[in-house]
Amino acid sequence: MSDVAIRVEGLGKQYHLGAQQERYHTFADQIRKWTSVRRLFSRAARAEAKPPFWALKDVSFEVKRGEVVGIIGRNGAGKSTLLKILSRITEPTEGGADIYGRVGSLLEVGTGFHPELTGRENVYLNGAILGMRRAEIVRKFDEIVAFAEVEKFIDTPVKHYSSGMYMRLAFAVAANLEPDILIVDEVLAVGDAQFQKKCLGKMGDVAKGGRTVLLVSHNLTAIQGLCTHALFLRAGRISLDGSVAQCMTAYQAEVHSAIGYGATKEGSKLSDRLTLIGMAVVPPTPMSGDAVTFHLDLLSAGKSTVTHLCIILFSAISIRVAVLDLRPRDGCAIIVSDRIRISCNVGQLNLVSGDYKIGLYAVADGCQVDLQELLMLNILPGSVAGDQPIPYAPEYRGLVELNYTTSTVS
Repeated sequence: MSDVAIRVEGLGKQYHLGAQQERYHTFADQIRKWTSVRRLFSRAARAEAKPPFWALKDVSFEVKRGEVVGIIGRNGAGKSTLLKILSRITEPTEGGADIYGRVGSLLEVGTGFHPELTGRENVYLNGAILGMRRAEIVRKFDEIVAFAEVEKFIDTPVKHYSSGMYMRLAFAVAANLEPDILIVDEVLAVGDAQFQKKCLGKMGDVAKGGRTVLLVSHNLTAIQGLCTHALFLRAGRISLDGSVAQCMTAYQAEVHSAIGYGATKEGSKLSDRLTLIGMAVVPPTPMSGDAVTFHLDLLSAGKSTVTHLCIILFSAISIRVAVLDLRPRDGCAIIVSDRIRISCNVGQLNLVSGDYKIGLYAVADGCQVDLQELLMLNILPGSVAGDQPIPYAPEYRGLVELNYTTSTVS
């Protein structure tokens, strides 16, 4: 038996912008149609003038049996289109895909649920739609209900469920599929934080169970933790087919180029009166362990009261690293009556080399604002732990560089 689970060759999907699906016409419709020939031809000409849009173009790759492959890329890169083609929901315009084994798809959680049916009835209905045999559903029913945490309401029509209960039950059904190949599209972020953790744990169990998994997610932490291989899509094409670390680096570089290093969103409103007019880091590309100063420039049209003001540092995959509270030590509000610069000095920025995002949280004049990715910060390798080189790749070193010494006693 071949060790290939999925083989994709020259896959492409084309859409015609502005095109409308042809509907069935009555005899009266045809009369009206032929009495407005001029308008019809002019509309057709406008439609033909728009160039076709390729959501996917010349996509080729292979996935081995037992691999867990992450597919990453910015919105509009073609990720969901690719999964819909592999799930046989959408037909490709060109090329093809060979899939060897039973496929289960988690593309839209809750598809196939009927609001008038009870949770119990929807488990059987949705399981059948997703390809589960009745014997499988019976065997896994208690496990599905327990995972969704809806035991008390299982015989209640789902139209009375909260959105969280509805999503939990839908994910529980889909997550208990036992296909050879599992295709997952952005369904890990359902429910509250506790249930999201359960979802990630369940996907981890699937990945460790030897099944082939294709996973699309903007949660790069999940991609990093679950996947053994990755594809980076850009504008409908595979830009990189490689390791998770390589594809995440390429994806982050694309995001950063779109945002721009040191490119502050000048003119960001913090309240009706207060505006962020500038943000800077000195030096702009520090070394790990360097002293760093953050500058924030605010302009107020009148008197503004800032009760909360924090600079937030995020890792490249959006993990919160640190918060710098810019208020005075006594926690008093900051009063801005014209223009003001607030500076924050960090004696040692002991972060592992790499890319970081800087955001701002503020409550000013009763308005709450949470701005992310205001600034991109690239930290260069330093020598926080002395002059001894660290022989580990950045992805194995966490986020923090600790200043330490070692000793041996025999």
